Amino acid sequence: MQVTIDKNSGYCFGVEFAIQMAEDEMQEADRLYCLGDIVHNDMEVKRLSEKGLVVIDRENLKDLRDCKVLIRAHGEPPETYKLAIENNIELIDASCPVVLKLQHRVKTAFDKMEKQDGQIVIYGKKGHAEVIGLTGQTLEKAVVVMEDEDLEKIDFSKPVTLFSQTTKSTKGFYALKAKIEERMAKANQSLEEVEFTANDSICRQVSNREPQLTRFANENDVIIFVSGKKSSNGKALYQVCKAENERSYFVENESEIDTAWFEANDKVGICGATSTPMWLMEQVMAYINSLGEVVSQ
Repeated sequence: MQVTIDKNSGYCFGVEFAIQMAEDEMQEADRLYCLGDIVHNDMEVKRLSEKGLVVIDRENLKDLRDCKVLIRAHGEPPETYKLAIENNIELIDASCPVVLKLQHRVKTAFDKMEKQDGQIVIYGKKGHAEVIGLTGQTLEKAVVVMEDEDLEKIDFSKPVTLFSQTTKSTKGFYALKAKIEERMAKANQSLEEVEFTANDSICRQVSNREPQLTRFANENDVIIFVSGKKSSNGKALYQVCKAENERSYFVENESEIDTAWFEANDKVGICGATSTPMWLMEQVMAYINSLGEVVSQ
């Protein structure tokens, strides 16, 4: 078998930056708190916890004082910064610059929509860390839409400004945009009557992976997609592979690999999400290479 790793897979800039900041801090202290999993990958979380990274939630944060807490790439709502000041917590802010810019855009648009009795709509997963940070810019007034039934929460007779969680599918965003336009046109005499602004705020480092993975999935006989099961980005990118190559398999690590997936002369491609560490894909590659004799029998 010929086994290759997709050179475009693995950490995006934001995740890589956050992990580097965590590791730098832990060189000087034996413990660093992190608000939520630093990355949606259990194996990487375990590796960093062994170095001293302690994952906490928002309830735990309320009880902490006089310590350091890392904010991961997903960003945080204003309340987190306010609480940190009150509790004398030093924040190590590893928020992704793309996410911080989006938070600012959402806040600016929200202030405008408030004056127009309008609505901020966010295409994203309710409860996702990044979405919590975004809705926090709107005093929790933003409407979060993921499925068609969520559209019922929107008042189509009022102005709408649409944004997207940075890691969502571009195709999904534009499909949602079309549905909102259609409903607004039905609710009003024409679409021109009520303002609708759609902002494609998907990170290009993420959206560019879809066409790259499409090519990679077609170049190989078998695709092993490595990702944590919590990663929404991983689920979306895996579906891109599966749509192109039926012999695509989703695994968290090498222990989930089945030798029956391979044939002797297969070209095997290994790829992953923006939250998948390169060391894990290399570990999976080493394991598949070790199966050579088993598969050829």
